[in-house]
Amino acid sequence: MNTGTSHLDTPLNDKEVVLNIAILGAGVGGLATAIALTQQGFNVQIYERQASLSTIGAGIVCWPNATFVLKELGVLEEIAAVSGAITQMVRTSSDGEALGALNVLQINTLMGYPSLSILRKDLMRILERRLTALGVRVHYGHRVVGMCGGDSGATTVQFDKLPALEPDVVIGADGRMNSVARRFVHGDPTPVYQGFINWIGVFESPASMFPDTDVFDYWGVGTRFGIVPVTDKVAYWAGGVAEPQVGMNDPSAYKQELAALFSGWNDKIAMLIERTPVELINKVYVHDHNPIDRWHRSNVLLIGDAAHAALPTSGQGACQALEDAWHLARLLKQGGDLASVYSSFTALRKAKTHAIGNAGRQLATALFNTDPDYCQQRNQNSIDNDFTASARGMAQLWGSQLLYTA
Repeated sequence: MNTGTSHLDTPLNDKEVVLNIAILGAGVGGLATAIALTQQGFNVQIYERQASLSTIGAGIVCWPNATFVLKELGVLEEIAAVSGAITQMVRTSSDGEALGALNVLQINTLMGYPSLSILRKDLMRILERRLTALGVRVHYGHRVVGMCGGDSGATTVQFDKLPALEPDVVIGADGRMNSVARRFVHGDPTPVYQGFINWIGVFESPASMFPDTDVFDYWGVGTRFGIVPVTDKVAYWAGGVAEPQVGMNDPSAYKQELAALFSGWNDKIAMLIERTPVELINKVYVHDHNPIDRWHRSNVLLIGDAAHAALPTSGQGACQALEDAWHLARLLKQGGDLASVYSSFTALRKAKTHAIGNAGRQLATALFNTDPDYCQQRNQNSIDNDFTASARGMAQLWGSQLLYTA
């Protein structure tokens, strides 16, 4: 714990400085950051408000920038064993018109790493096992209720069930919806509702249902349905619809709601809705955050969704959290005073995450537009799109600032 002197202006490469780091939140970003920092020799403790590992969410595509980081964390081989190696994203209208396809293998070749689809629960468990193997324990069931301290000194972290702590470094990885760290750094942690709902689910079949590893993306008017295979028997899916107001959730009505929204679409969609157990379906009123310029205050630094929450339409939320982990561990290891490290991290990550967040908002605006004429033109634009150029642009953006060249 803190010895009474601030490390904000103390060179981190001073051999007498032993940093004690507290990470708030054991999501993808928190676990990955704990692994990366421990691998660099730092003393890390991680605190999570939930009573156990959270598996909320259906699945994640780990694009090549993410699989690069997962390799650096020592878990890529284990991840690949339970993942699907996706090859293309096939786009179709709700009435079956082909709207084009993105060649994922082209992105993989340009970036030098695979794109893998994985259930969120499997990714989380693998990261937790890696952390355990490194000797780091996650302290579950400890909710942060407040943070206080001056801009020039250590920050006190207050918990509901633990004595207050004054770590040398505080990493706020406590998510987008109610981040205490974001409130401390930025003042307003309120997320922004983006006007659409996602029902997300995990489908598992005893028989082979997905012989290929294609991702299917169906577009309607103010509606969208996506299917991501993980194995030939397992897929996760998301059905989205424009909805101006945040409402209530009634799990008993989920299947009825989905069946009404996607009636007459591809037969596979009706099958997935019908055969996914309701306990494996969740309804999410989708929020993100407006970009902010300040990611740190005192010895507190925001990462992941607490710093730069993006919509699921960006495809990069978890991937960017993984990048945060890799960059932060490298910067802390390189040394310099803590304030300079935080400023360097923010400067390094801000433009890229802002661009990715903006791209996610733009796609969501197009997908969940309720004007039929607009959607018809949107679909035609997709048909006319140069997907080869799109793949190059994605690889260039996603691969930027990493060790390999995209």
